[in-house]
Amino acid sequence: MHINAMNWSQVEEYIKKDDRCIFPLGCIEQHARLSLGTDMILSEKIAMDAAEPLGIPVFPAMPYGLTAGFVDFPGTISLRIRTYIAFIEDILDGLYHSGFRRILIVNGHGGNAPAGVVISEWMNRNRDASVKMYDWWRAPKTMAKVLEIDSRASHASWMENFPWTRLKGVVQPQHVKDCVDLNGLARVDAGRKRERLGDGCIHGLYERPDTDMLAIWEIAVEETRAQLENDWH
Repeated sequence: MHINAMNWSQVEEYIKKDDRCIFPLGCIEQHARLSLGTDMILSEKIAMDAAEPLGIPVFPAMPYGLTAGFVDFPGTISLRIRTYIAFIEDILDGLYHSGFRRILIVNGHGGNAPAGVVISEWMNRNRDASVKMYDWWRAPKTMAKVLEIDSRASHASWMENFPWTRLKGVVQPQHVKDCVDLNGLARVDAGRKRERLGDGCIHGLYERPDTDMLAIWEIAVEETRAQLENDWH
């Protein structure tokens, strides 16, 4: 359940029987013609759908992440790394103080990878806790399904185009976008990244049928739920 549907005393009672919770990580960044909140929307929804039958609390998704390369696309917000480190530490401290000891961090944005180092350091200071950093979209079964459907999958392409990340009235292009030079993209500033990316999509189709997307989502939910149920310390 979403933490917004609980009061403090309900959390206190929950902790007496279960110490698991989910904290989603997202990002506000350009996703071509999809919502700027795509990563946040997907990480929170996958967390909610996975946790629902288990009754495990889901905290609000962190909307801001590390996305310095896209800041020249208006609406993109990127935190400084020192700000991000402090935020992750403070949230983990708060969850721990509330009594949570098994914390699944469902990440929706590849740029948030440095959080993994912060988590490792935090667990060294809190050795009775177990924290998993889980990139839901590239989990083995989920990514295998993506590649089975269409290997031309990338940032802001069809693989992120779900009914809940689309914008009303925005029409998606019907062509396949050629892949940009990824190595070249990695060694230039945000302004030149925008010039090379155009609308922001990196490669592939912009949309596929909902039957494809829902098939991926079903696997992703099951794979995320397995993270809640298995392999804690």
